[in-house]
Amino acid sequence: MKVVVLNESGYDEAMLGLSLSYHISKERAEQVALKLYNKSGGHNKFLESMQVWLDVTAPRYWWQEADTYRVGTSKQSESTMHTLMKRPLTKADFVLDVPDMLLEYLNTLICEKQFDMVKNLLPEGFLQRRIWNLNYMVIRNIIQQRKSHRLLEWKVFCQSLRQELKYNKFIGDLYE
Repeated sequence: MKVVVLNESGYDEAMLGLSLSYHISKERAEQVALKLYNKSGGHNKFLESMQVWLDVTAPRYWWQEADTYRVGTSKQSESTMHTLMKRPLTKADFVLDVPDMLLEYLNTLICEKQFDMVKNLLPEGFLQRRIWNLNYMVIRNIIQQRKSHRLLEWKVFCQSLRQELKYNKFIGDLYE
């Protein structure tokens, strides 16, 4: 699994909005934000204004779980519908080693343009790359729910965000 933070934006706008809500200067807004980010009930809604774009390569079985997070997110993917038949598959296309026989069979089906069969037989460990746009509120929710998940990929995802996010101080308490 690979997780790369491509871009973050909206921090200044989120702090400006917070300063309006509390009738404080924009300079003091971050101090207030650090007191509110871990409170629910709308107190931390400024996190919804802070957008993050991720480049994630993960197995299909992980993406099925990640698709649980639909509100406040958008994904663009390396769609199997459009890309699966464009080249032979290799072992690097899977999270774990796949049997040579299966790989050869899938590639034969690709050469024969049998899309339905390839799609039907494609292992869940097939890696798919997506660009995922989400906000800090969604990220906090994901980390809170998945940081101790039994799938290793969730631990990798959560740790990657914790290390790479510019404003990770707004998710810090989820690890304590």
